[in-house]
Amino acid sequence: MRESDGQNQKPSGETKQGELQGKSVTENIRLCPDGVYRWYYELNMLRNPTIILSVWKVLGVSFGAGFALLLALDLFQGTIRSTADLRRAAMPFLILLAVFFVISILSYLILAAMYGWKYMVLFEMTEDCVRHIQMPKQFQKAQALGWLAMLSGRSSGKPAMAGLGLDISARNTSVSEFKNVEVIKPRRRRNTIYVNQRLDRNQIYAADADFDFVEKFILDRCVRAKVR
Repeated sequence: MRESDGQNQKPSGETKQGELQGKSVTENIRLCPDGVYRWYYELNMLRNPTIILSVWKVLGVSFGAGFALLLALDLFQGTIRSTADLRRAAMPFLILLAVFFVISILSYLILAAMYGWKYMVLFEMTEDCVRHIQMPKQFQKAQALGWLAMLSGRSSGKPAMAGLGLDISARNTSVSEFKNVEVIKPRRRRNTIYVNQRLDRNQIYAADADFDFVEKFILDRCVRAKVR
């Protein structure tokens, strides 16, 4: 690809997708000169329930663990001797769970509105790991493309493009090392691939046109992982 000099470079917000460095491997994914696959994804926070489902899962596990502990103590003390006793013990947890369920929905809608109903993410993928980089809520599509172009140009010999945006990624980045991934859950209908390590959870998003490539790339390198 023909490089323009620094004086003719456009501001990041005006960068077009065709100006990104590297080779296009799918509709939205590029293999950049530094050997890193890069793409961005806009998750519609109203149509795609992936984020709120993750919140509910954490909430359910927390409440379930608390109830199991209380139930074990009651059984040990002999205060639960019938089904009626069990219902009375469970009722406060069920009420509290319902309250937090409603609060989680309201909080999610407020957050989604603040983000313009879109959760924007940039991804970097190498032979060893995949990096999930959350963009600030004020970013727009053109700005994301511009920032992606800067990242893709780090190894292209353009000093003006080298290292830009790293301060953002350092604060909002989740990294999954393929050698440590234990469970992979592809969910094509939600354009999501869950990449789970023992103490870390990550979500990789890919458009329909890119999903097969990303899924196969991750599966081929996570040799220890179980697919569910």
